Formats: sequence, structure tokens, C-alpha cells
Amino acid sequence: MQIKVLGPLSADVNGVSIVPTAGKPRQLLALLASYPGRVVPVPTLMEEVWGTDMPQSAMTTLQTYILQLRRRLGTAMGPDAPGNAKEVLATRHGGYLLQIPPAFVDVYRYEELVAAGQASLDACEDERAATLFRDALAMWQGPALVDVRVGPILEIEVMRLEESRVVTVERRIDADLRLGRHTEVIAELTDLIARHPQHEGLHSQAMVAMYRSGRQATALDVYRRLRVRLIEDLGVEPAPQLQRLHQAMLAVDPALDIASGPRRSSTFDLYTA
Repeated sequence: MQIKVLGPLSADVNGVSIVPTAGKPRQLLALLASYPGRVVPVPTLMEEVWGTDMPQSAMTTLQTYILQLRRRLGTAMGPDAPGNAKEVLATRHGGYLLQIPPAFVDVYRYEELVAAGQASLDACEDERAATLFRDALAMWQGPALVDVRVGPILEIEVMRLEESRVVTVERRIDADLRLGRHTEVIAELTDLIARHPQHEGLHSQAMVAMYRSGRQATALDVYRRLRVRLIEDLGVEPAPQLQRLHQAMLAVDPALDIASGPRRSSTFDLYTA
């Protein structure tokens, strides 16, 4: 079985899709796939599907959805498969679990690559870090579970994955900036700060990339616009690191140069206390 959640939901057994077309069974499969090998309690499954507006028939309907998933699974497995659908989509006391190794779900491989990339970044193996982060990001085929109606439980998981994606992009850009690819990342960063208008880490990267590309005025304007937005929207000043970065650019601090700057784990921490 191969399951993908980093984009549209996909779950194949022997090349046959087991993803239901109906919304609620699709939700259940997505939730179970988010916790492979772990029991998901019945109340959690029901909360995901119905929220606080739970019908009296919720338990019976949930069992019907599980039965539908098992039928699809059994058909895809075929009559000669070792074990059966009830062993893969198993009933346990108080809940159900998708009894598969975590490696069958794309998130597992994605998080492995991210962890390896971070370890390489910490070890100043910048080229390897950039490659690993790119490989991790290449696994995404769109927003997580983009074709699944998410309830309160899956919404948290989707938010976690999307935040991880942004952080991984940020770390990959850190590696690229260490490697002197400041000009190459400007267009990407311009798009990212437009999409994430209050993300100070991405703004600091955009400032550094532009400054190192001979665009000091543009870098300072990025800071100015972010500061105005933070004050107007949230009533706060930029973080101290970003303020020190701004002051360093005004002073043409040599530490901003790629050859002489300290090798921090993040560009945002270039002027950390």
C-alpha cells in the first residue's frame, strides 16, 4: 500500500485506488492514514466527521463507513493476498487503526528528508542540505489533503504539515544563501513574502538576498513595508533580530557579506542576541 497526503489524497493497493468518492469515508481514510499503526479512538473519528453536531446514528454510520473502506481494500488486495482487509483496517478496543508501516505514507519519507537536511545544515554541509530539502519539497503535489473536506482533527494535521512546508522552504533558502545563490532566490522570496506578509524569517532572507545582490535600497524597503504592516495589523515592532539586521544594512556591516558572515543555522538569526 502507498498513501499520499501531501497534495490530493491517494491510496493504492496493487495499483488499485481505495480512496472513496464519498466525502465522509474519504475523511476517515485520510485521518487513519495520518496515524499509521496507531489506534484512532472512535470519539476522535466521530468528531472529525461530524464535529459537535453528531447525529444519534453516528456510531452505526461510522461502522458502515469502515465497512465500505474494508470492501474497497479487500477488492484491491484480491483473494490471494496474505491476510485480509480486517487485518489491515483493524478494529481495536475503542477505535480503529490502519495497520501499515509509517513508511507506506509519504509524510514519513518527507519528514526523514527534512530531518536529514536539518542535520546537514547544522553540520555546515550546505550543498547536501539544499539537495535534501529540495527532495523533501518535491514530494508535495499541492496543499495537504487538498481534495478532502477536513474536520477539526484533520484541520490541525493539515496546518502542521503546511507550517512544516514553509519552514522547510525557509531552511532550503538558508542553505542556498550560504552557498552564494542570493540572486537566484530573489524571485522566489518576492513571491513568498507576498504570500506570507507577516513572516519575519522570510522577510529577513529577502533582505539579505537583495542586499548581497547590490539592491540595498530594495532590501531596506522590504523592512519598511513589513514594519508598517506589523504596526498597523498587530501593533508590534519587528523582532529584535530583524531590527539589528536593518541597522547592519544601514551601516553596511561586513558581517552581512557571505564570506565573512557568521554561519548561523538560520538567516533570521544572523543578528540574534
